Amino acid sequence: MIEAVCALDARATLGEGAVWCDRAHVLWWVDIEAPALHRLDPATGIDHAWPMPESIGCLALGRDRSVVVALASGLAWFDPETERLDRFLELEANEPDTRLNDGRCDRQGRFWVGSMARNAAGTRGRLYRCDTTRATPMLAGIQVPNSIAFSPDGRTMYFADTPTGTIRAFDLDPTNGRLSAERDFTTVRLFDGLPDGATVDADGGLWVAQWDGGRISRFHPDGRLDRSIRLPVPRPTCCAFGGADLETLFVTSARIGLDAKALERAPLSGGVFSLRPGERGLPEPRFGQGR
Repeated sequence: MIEAVCALDARATLGEGAVWCDRAHVLWWVDIEAPALHRLDPATGIDHAWPMPESIGCLALGRDRSVVVALASGLAWFDPETERLDRFLELEANEPDTRLNDGRCDRQGRFWVGSMARNAAGTRGRLYRCDTTRATPMLAGIQVPNSIAFSPDGRTMYFADTPTGTIRAFDLDPTNGRLSAERDFTTVRLFDGLPDGATVDADGGLWVAQWDGGRISRFHPDGRLDRSIRLPVPRPTCCAFGGADLETLFVTSARIGLDAKALERAPLSGGVFSLRPGERGLPEPRFGQGR
């Protein structure tokens, strides 16, 4: 039996955006609602947090020591050594009631990030494909963008509008970043929760955190459910492979919206968890550079 261990009792309001840096051997993650960028060193258990000036939906690894943070209205470079924040790409500057949410780099280093209404109502969200100078809208009519992940060969993109319960797949042209051949990949059953953050292993399996399902699930590349692993919290949010061998799966979680009884049953809600499911991950691409 695979057991999830609490790597950090963070008590995050809305932990998200897990990304492993294979150079520094640290896990980057964010707390969207108590807005901060976090860096966890699993070897020491030390978590360093940098407060952000507005909500932070996700992040991408950058060149050298920097990271790219997706703030409410756009992207910014952040240098953890100097704590300098340099905004460089506005995505939703004219949409004060929206914010950026889930995102991940494709194999070519393009940052795909989705937006949503702050109250998660309506379908005002978009999915953007970003490079260092331009954000290109790719999808619209989205309520809550999540499950953004890419196949090992970079030719398939996964995406979910969470309330629908369905993860979609698209053919992705690695050269120009265009999407085509949209189709349903799998539907996460409602009693198992809804699809949140996702990652892909080296064999092409898609790992999905299931919000209100208290589990993470692996799906074969053809969409068939492989297996599910229970977690000690009801609201896992995002997963990323890491560790020296990329065989540890880290999972963030949330406390937001849980009442006192729910927190009594799951006191580690908002924590960061680790487990070793038997698969190996892939190094995370870096924004603007690929690998």
